[in-house]
Amino acid sequence: MKRNKLEIIRDILKIIQENHSISPTPLLRKSNLSSSRFKGYYLELLDKDFIKETYGKSKKITLAEKGSKYLERYSTIINFIDEFEL
Repeated sequence: MKRNKLEIIRDILKIIQENHSISPTPLLRKSNLSSSRFKGYYLELLDKDFIKETYGKSKKITLAEKGSKYLERYSTIINFIDEFEL
């Protein structure tokens, strides 16, 4: 079954949340997207402040507050849909 845009965003954000911080390449692999599609989502999430890049020895991606709120609200909506069997 194909994922829609909201599901893909949720999946990317959940991967980052579960890892606390992650490098771009492992995030690409775990997101199960082509590199071109991943790049589009990645840049959009970065541009909209859902994620942050941090630099140390290597570039790491972390979840921003807006990304955390997205995951909370997404979960609320899914629970509502499931509860009412919509």
